[in-house]
Amino acid sequence: MEGSSNSNSRGFKTSGVSDRNTEFPPVDEYVRSVFGSSTQKPSSEEEDSLGVDPFVRSLEWGDVSLRQWLDKPERSVDVLECLHVFRQIVEIVNAAHSQGIVVHNVKPSCFVMSSFNHVSFIESASCSDSGSEDGQKEEKGSYNKILERQIEKLEEEKKQRCFPMKHVLAMETSWYTSPEEEFGSPSTCASDVYRLGVLLFELFCPVTSREEKSRIMSSLRHRVLPPQILLKCHKEASFCLWLLHPEPTCRPSMSDLLQSDFITEPRDNLVEHEAAIELRDRIEEQESLLEFLLLIQQRKQDSACSLRDTISLLSSDIEQVVKRQLILKKQGSSYSDLSKDDHQSPSGPSTLLASRKRFRQVIPQVETDVEVDEESQGSTLLESSRLMRNFKKLETVYFLTRRRQMKAAALGKSLTRHSPLSSENGRGGSMISSVSNPVSNNDPLRQGGWIDPFLEGLCKYLSFSKLRVKADLKQGDLLNSSNLVCALAFDRDGELFATAGVNKKIKIFEYNSIVNSNRDIHYPVVELASRSRLSSVCWNSYIKSQIASSNFEGVVQIWDVARSQLVTEMKEHKKRVWSIDISSADPTLLASGSDDGTGVSIGTIKTKANICCVQFPSDSGRSLAFGSADHKVYYYDLRNPKIPLSTMVGHNKTVSNVKFVDSSTLVSSSTDNTLKLWDLSMSASGVNETPLHSFAGHTNLKNFVGLSVSDGYIATGSETNEVFVYHKAFPMPVMSYMFSNTDSMSGLEIDDASQFISSICWRGQSSTLVAANSNGNIKILEMVA
Repeated sequence: MEGSSNSNSRGFKTSGVSDRNTEFPPVDEYVRSVFGSSTQKPSSEEEDSLGVDPFVRSLEWGDVSLRQWLDKPERSVDVLECLHVFRQIVEIVNAAHSQGIVVHNVKPSCFVMSSFNHVSFIESASCSDSGSEDGQKEEKGSYNKILERQIEKLEEEKKQRCFPMKHVLAMETSWYTSPEEEFGSPSTCASDVYRLGVLLFELFCPVTSREEKSRIMSSLRHRVLPPQILLKCHKEASFCLWLLHPEPTCRPSMSDLLQSDFITEPRDNLVEHEAAIELRDRIEEQESLLEFLLLIQQRKQDSACSLRDTISLLSSDIEQVVKRQLILKKQGSSYSDLSKDDHQSPSGPSTLLASRKRFRQVIPQVETDVEVDEESQGSTLLESSRLMRNFKKLETVYFLTRRRQMKAAALGKSLTRHSPLSSENGRGGSMISSVSNPVSNNDPLRQGGWIDPFLEGLCKYLSFSKLRVKADLKQGDLLNSSNLVCALAFDRDGELFATAGVNKKIKIFEYNSIVNSNRDIHYPVVELASRSRLSSVCWNSYIKSQIASSNFEGVVQIWDVARSQLVTEMKEHKKRVWSIDISSADPTLLASGSDDGTGVSIGTIKTKANICCVQFPSDSGRSLAFGSADHKVYYYDLRNPKIPLSTMVGHNKTVSNVKFVDSSTLVSSSTDNTLKLWDLSMSASGVNETPLHSFAGHTNLKNFVGLSVSDGYIATGSETNEVFVYHKAFPMPVMSYMFSNTDSMSGLEIDDASQFISSICWRGQSSTLVAANSNGNIKILEMVA
């Protein structure tokens, strides 16, 4: 026999144990760590480090147990691969036998395979012969404990496999026990050869079910092989039966195994096989690279096509704008009051913006003798303007407008809307001014529906650059500790404005006296006292002296400011009323929204969530919009209050305010940090999930910060104690103003980051607004160039 099982000190030299990039101890020490010494039983700590750590470390390196690899349901037999694995195990066992070591556990569970099919032996000291029967039993107990730990670690990962790991490992010991060991004879090198035969059989006979596996392995004990193995792998089957001979003396020795044609012949084939695999991998790599490059090419070609279309669109638009400009100049030449400079201004797309009155305020004229220098100077000034600083955002809005116009044209609709012109005290007319002579439908002035709305928005965006404090309202309310202003409102003529809040008072101030006088304290011309904290106020646009208010007790009150008297009370609501609005078109109608989920007093619109804001359109008393705590905006026809005409979905939190920009467009604010602009004409299906714009730049996460609209400008507060102004055409702020953190009574600077803008209101259709913050500071601000 080759070797015995009574060696006490052993050296073991083999390259088949591991080839990882890890520093190993000297060979003798490493062999003892793998196969151990019979003179000393490992402690529990050593047992963990020697018996478990290599196994765990192998799993961490991404290796797989040979048992798991054999029992993979999808495994197919690759002859060269199986022979490569088998030959490595034979070399490991031969190295042990050459040192006089009986391995005992030549079993799949004691080996791991790397991703490159490199086999490593990971068994503990209990795998080797101990030199005595008692010691062997003792170390087998240690091995069983370690094996149980391995089983527990693998059990969770392998629950879904066809073969439960715990069951297979338990059966494995029986399968790999040689006949002489069953009769009580000690394990010898011939027993390891028998185990090699069992392992060879498992390599070439994959099984898909546990029952079939148990049956085939039981038959193998009697050297009965499945017919498919005998037919397909007759050479391997013959060699396997030789290794499984019941007589130990009739089994080949390890030297016979290594010198047999079965082991030596496949070496050349294996080299060719590995070369073929490497070539196949390189071909696949080249295919992957080719696929990647083709994908880049396709995307770049798509980008090039899109760029060509974009350039074509821009060229068409430039030509159209130049034509419109030339026609306007021809029409203007008939007026004798036009200056000579207007006739001689250079033509071209770059001068279109400069021809606008307000834009000329932003970019002053520079007198030069050379026309080229003038254009160069204008270009430099353009680059320093807000137009260039926000060029990317403006470009995005332009293309969005064009796509919307082209989509509308495809559907046979018109994009042009009518919006109010700027007027200090009035509503204004249509957006396009009429000319003395009618223009035919084929005229360029009537073509290009996108130009007028975009040009109007661009000019208004560039008209003003900042907010200036026109007046600072100084008031001292010594009887109230809290001066939070919840509502602001101008009367119909912009002469008076009202403030209301948690101090339970409606204060009426005269605008001109505040702006034109420099007083230490400003007193209201009228002061109306309420029983509860006030949430909203609204003037009647028909009866100048009439103002409505709502409070936290759910009461809506109508006041006569001229007589400082309460006219009437409406107590229909059961909970706090957040918002009220009197219709401009029908001043006999008043809408209120409450926490009880109801909306109108002469008729009730019931909702499932709290109503936080209500708003009539300026030109109709038959429709109503309101925002709700369910994150939605609803638009109703009051003649049919059962179902909404449109539901606008897009906000992520409570909708705190809604305002009509014009008859078909409204803006909503929410505590999700955004304002959204909605087109009511796009809600034919009843649900609108696509806002025209989402305005972002301010901060609004938990408080109601106010919302007001004037001539396309949208003003809102921020929890950073700032006032932000947007224009409906563009999603970025036009300007902002920061309130100083001052105490409203003492006038001293205070360190209070919790202050926020609580209310805001435009003065009609002017460029002036009034804003208040949570500390009671009220400022009259004006947009300036």
